[in-house]
Amino acid sequence: MHNTPVAQPLRESLFVKNVSTSRSLVEGTIARGTLRDDAAFFTGKEAGGEANALPFALTADVLDRGEQRFNIYCTPCHGLSGHGDGMIVRRGYRQPPSLHVDRLQSAPIGHFFDVMTNGFGAMPDYRAQIAPRDRWAIAAYVRALQLSQHASAADIPAEERQKLASPAAAPGAAGEHKR
Repeated sequence: MHNTPVAQPLRESLFVKNVSTSRSLVEGTIARGTLRDDAAFFTGKEAGGEANALPFALTADVLDRGEQRFNIYCTPCHGLSGHGDGMIVRRGYRQPPSLHVDRLQSAPIGHFFDVMTNGFGAMPDYRAQIAPRDRWAIAAYVRALQLSQHASAADIPAEERQKLASPAAAPGAAGEHKR
């Protein structure tokens, strides 16, 4: 009685061989919160290829969340700007490809989701660490980061260009305080 074996749930019983310590799950049931009925959302693939669009609406909140998650999980290798110059690269680890190379700029957004989910080359998978919605947010932020690094003046709407060109918009203009 002093040294009683401890039963581990859903494992083989230590007392009776070939019998589980817990009742087995009812066939055909799905645990709450684990139904993955939207394949494109959970895999990043649709109709034989990688998804070309986010599976939900792109908002400022999504980009902010993507930036936050990118800064946590991606910058150690890819760096803040995505050029592959993160801190671990400076410490001697293998350099990842820049997110700004032509191959990755032309890749569908589902490619980034798939690589975060399953890993690729030296990059490990982040399926357990990053929730699917956050992986999509990171992919959206990567796309925005790529656009920001290769934007031209023609990409800025005319009214915004005029605001940038006017002297009142310059830092330190009348009414603004320098710190």
